Parts: sequence; structure tokens; C-alpha cells
Amino acid sequence: MLCLLSVGLIFSAEAAERDGCQRESFAHSAYVVCTFDPASSDLRLFWHDAHGEPYRQFDRLADEIQARGDTLQFALNAGMYTTDFVPVGLYIENGETLRPLNTRSIDAMPARVPNFYKQPNGVFYLANGRAGILPTSAYADADLSPRFATQSGPMLVIDNVLHPALIEGSTSVTRRSGVGVCKNGAVRFAISESSVNFHEFARLFRDRLDCPNALFLDGGRGAGIYSPALNRYDASWHGGYGPMFGVVASGNSEPGSP
Repeated sequence: MLCLLSVGLIFSAEAAERDGCQRESFAHSAYVVCTFDPASSDLRLFWHDAHGEPYRQFDRLADEIQARGDTLQFALNAGMYTTDFVPVGLYIENGETLRPLNTRSIDAMPARVPNFYKQPNGVFYLANGRAGILPTSAYADADLSPRFATQSGPMLVIDNVLHPALIEGSTSVTRRSGVGVCKNGAVRFAISESSVNFHEFARLFRDRLDCPNALFLDGGRGAGIYSPALNRYDASWHGGYGPMFGVVASGNSEPGSP
């Protein structure tokens, strides 16, 4: 076991040096893992198009970016949203808060609480070329002014500890997507190729990807990815996605510009 863990950590350290997406396996499950350095990659959040409508599909975002002379290198759904494609929680884009922090909690049996409200949930944010993930209560107390932020839940890993509600061997399985802030500040996105439970997915971030903090983004039909390098052009099965992460290769715009 110690030998396998050491190999995994060495692999993670090597992979953290490379930006981009690749296929990986962990605990007998297959994943796509995408790694980006927030200091050098133009990682952003997107929600509305030039007409003020939600993009809903990755190809629409890619087309609009291409029309500006840039290229969309990667995209992933960026957290949970309503049937109108509105983010359920905090959403900040280019320094503007478009949706407020959601501090609501639901008192119910854990299995019946929607994923977003399984406390603690959390916030992913980008500020001054650095990324972070904080539980919602810690983010509220931190007095941050990020350029980009999205709220989702539950947290998967908190200061290198798995979320206490995640059950090893749980039979609640589906495709899942998430994001971690990892060794050397790298941002690592992961999406499962098959159905996995929360505990296994959280272990991927902590034990394989070397991420002391990680956040669940979405699952089931809400989990999708855009990666031309891997020939992945997912489309939502139920009308569209809400907010999206995107990495842009700039032709004539500055990093972080709308």
C-alpha cells in the first residue's frame, strides 16, 4: 500500500508540471483529469453570451470565443444551477457579483439533502493569478475580492481531510465532476468516465491528484467536458449547462478580459 501511494504521489508531481487534459485511472475507475497553472493559463468563468443569454452548451461558448479571434482549449460545467440555468450559489465574473453567496442550510436526513446543501459546501475562486477553495463559512469571513468565483457543494476534501459525510463503499454512484487546488497551486479538474461514489471521487483528489482542497461540481447528466485535445465535445442531455469554466488561448485579448 505504501509503495502504491508513493508511485501515485510521484505521478501526481510529474503531471502537475503539465497543463492540459489526459486520461487517468484510480481505484479501478477511469477519469479525465485536466491540470492548469492559474498564473499562466487564462482560466475564466462564463455564464452569459453577448446577448445576455446563458451559453448552455460548450460549442456555443467555443463559437463566440472563436469569433473574437481566440480559442477555447477546455471547458467544464462550473457548479449547480436551476432549471433556468442560473447558478444556485455565488457567482462572480470579471469582478462582478452576479449571484450572491448562498448560506442556506437544509435540515433533513443526509441522503435526502441536495448535494449543494450537504454542509460544508464551498467556493472556488481566482484572484491575482492564484486559485483557492474554501468552505462557504470560511469564504464569507475571508473578505476576498476575487475576479472569478463559483459556489458548489459538497466540499470533497478540506485541508487534506475527506468531507465527513462521505461514505466508503456507498452504493450511490453516478458520473461526477469536481475541481481541486493542488500541489504548487495547480488547478485540477476531474470528471469520471463511469459511475463512482463520493468517497472514491474525493480520494481521487486527495490521494492521487495531491489536492488538499477539492470541491464537487456536478453529477449525472450535469457533468460534461469540452476538450478538443481528447476529442471530447460533451453536450448536456437536459437542455444545457449553467456556469462554465473555460481556458482560453488568446489571439488578441488580454487574460481575464470578457
